Amino acid sequence: MSKLNLITLLLIFFISIKGYSQNRTEINIPDIPGYITLKCDFHMHTVFSDGDVWPTVRVQEAWLEGLDAISITEHIEYLPHSQDIDADHNRSYEIAKPLADQLGIILIQGAEITRNMPPGHLNAIFIKNANLLEREDWWEACVEAKEQGAFVFWNHPGWKAQQPDTTLWWKEHTRLFNAGIMQGIEVYNESEFYPEALKWAKEKKLTVIANSDVHGPSNMAFSAEKKRPFTLVFVTEKTTEGVKQAMLDKRTLAYFEDKLAGDRAFLTPIFLNSLDIADKPVELKNHEVKRVRVTNESDLTYKLKKRQPSIGFKCPEELIIEAHKTILIELEGISKEIANAGVLKMYYEVENLMTLDGEALPVILEIANK
Repeated sequence: MSKLNLITLLLIFFISIKGYSQNRTEINIPDIPGYITLKCDFHMHTVFSDGDVWPTVRVQEAWLEGLDAISITEHIEYLPHSQDIDADHNRSYEIAKPLADQLGIILIQGAEITRNMPPGHLNAIFIKNANLLEREDWWEACVEAKEQGAFVFWNHPGWKAQQPDTTLWWKEHTRLFNAGIMQGIEVYNESEFYPEALKWAKEKKLTVIANSDVHGPSNMAFSAEKKRPFTLVFVTEKTTEGVKQAMLDKRTLAYFEDKLAGDRAFLTPIFLNSLDIADKPVELKNHEVKRVRVTNESDLTYKLKKRQPSIGFKCPEELIIEAHKTILIELEGISKEIANAGVLKMYYEVENLMTLDGEALPVILEIANK
């Protein structure tokens, strides 16, 4: 390594240590019944492939930004800094692991198999030895990943550099899928959403994933206006094994652009567990107007649109329940029978929660009436 490059890396390291001493920003997204909700990013790079930071910086960023688990996935075949950094493919993980353990960040060993389309770029995480993935034949590299117990997913399937016109599923992906090698797919990468990937996730029962694919310092790539994408993983225990089992069981949601996408089985409890609805009966009667307090205790702002009328009363056509804010929902009785209703039901769809069908999540808000 040249003296200039060494000095640059040391400066980055000491600057990052100063930032690491700051407060961690927690991401407030609720647990759901039976599971712990972890915030994870399984796709990022350092100077050991084509990134711009030292591996420990990725750990510090994850801690500061409220993540629970990460994987540093260096390219196997693309090493533009190799003249300055001569090391094997496991080195970035080895450097980052002690600090990750110290900070309570689950660091998952991974690598990126980097090929032209098809099959494109594939991440293999939960591997044991990245050096063994360096194969001339991409299929042999993928088989080796499987033999190491890896979870393999397709990166940025609609990336314009590889699929400029149409996002296609190739026969090579069918081969990977049928062999049980490819188990997940990025529906969102850095700043791109791939609707086709969401459709394939449903059709082929692939695990839904969103990642940053960050190369430079994360605070230069993401901000309050452009938030870092990540994967919500629903685990039974906060361990590497717990994360892997959840990924295999497809217990994930993709978070991006203040949206969540994935299976309704996880979207619905996330939404309902975010809200605190006043439980005192409103005792609504015909021609009366009552207001109900609803507090959103999560970091997610929810945008609701009515999908069908309520029975015996009126409620707003649209609702915006901002993160960490309380709103009052106005209800108006329009039927004599409403006084006898034990529960008032409001039928909405949450426009920024997207099911595997690509549609807004239907929900029912229930209010005690008597």
